[in-house]
Amino acid sequence: MSTSHESQITGHGPYDVVCIGAGPTGLACAIEARRAGMRPLVIDKGCLCNSLYHYPVNMLFFTTPERMEIGDLPMTTAGGKPTRAEALKYYRRAAEHYGIETRLYETVGQIEGKNGHFVVHTLDARSAAQEYRARKIIIATGYYDMPNFLGIPGEELPHVAHYFTDAHPCWGQDVVVIGGKNSAAEAALDLFRAGARVTLVHRDKEMGKSLKYWVKPDIENRIRAGEVRALFSSHVTRIEPGQVWVKNSSHEHPVPAAHVFALTGYHPDFEFLERQGIRLDHETRRPQCNPDTLETNVPGMYVAGVVVGGKNTSEIFIENGRFHGRQIVSAMAGKGRIDETPPVAPPGE
Repeated sequence: MSTSHESQITGHGPYDVVCIGAGPTGLACAIEARRAGMRPLVIDKGCLCNSLYHYPVNMLFFTTPERMEIGDLPMTTAGGKPTRAEALKYYRRAAEHYGIETRLYETVGQIEGKNGHFVVHTLDARSAAQEYRARKIIIATGYYDMPNFLGIPGEELPHVAHYFTDAHPCWGQDVVVIGGKNSAAEAALDLFRAGARVTLVHRDKEMGKSLKYWVKPDIENRIRAGEVRALFSSHVTRIEPGQVWVKNSSHEHPVPAAHVFALTGYHPDFEFLERQGIRLDHETRRPQCNPDTLETNVPGMYVAGVVVGGKNTSEIFIENGRFHGRQIVSAMAGKGRIDETPPVAPPGE
């Protein structure tokens, strides 16, 4: 810890398990621990369900309510699919129902110690250093906080965003959306319907194959009608105030852009995992872990949710990640090997 914070260090615990990440998977892990008679703590650098909070305000989940439920608590929705607002309300109430202890707006730095005797070092919202003692650690940090940057000049300009939340401020404006999957298609549609002049730039020759079934015909019809301009087999080479430069196989040309949304995907915080001593496969970036218990090569340290899939962030969603808590807590409760080095699956498998 830095010297400037040492006088402010506060110790907490011991906890049976500290869950890093307060998304649906992290909460599900803490709830399962609580139901097993353990004392869990959930820590997150943002708000509760920080990633879901930063989803587009009008987002509709591509699933049904029962597949997002945790802790055997029913989710009620007005329609057939949960909205962002309904999901956030549900996860707040789940945390309240089980009395889950949380530390929000607190950033985890290093985890020290060993199985049964971990110390989690954090900085809270006031930059005060905190310490939490725990027997076990679950890392469920998701991936939405880490955009896949384009690595082009101008990407850091203030009118460029890697997240889309609300179309209203773009009314009457020229907007460029970079990407061709669900987030880009839905943003382009919202922007068009809010009165923006939208140009969608995608490196492939058509929209992504995995588009939601109700989004695919909508965006394709808007493109065919000329209501959303689409530049396929193209990529943005640089961004300038008021315009982007787009290149295809034949030439490079400017496109007006008062706002730019670079919606090219996200990835887990691999550096954080490696900093804790977790080994990652070189190609897939999957953490080494026992597939039955999800315990990593660091005894007593588990992974849950989308981070289990490495770079393949489309492999694990709320629907299946929410069950990781039961898997992990079952091992912690003595039904799996938890006090010795677990058998490790070959990297990438």
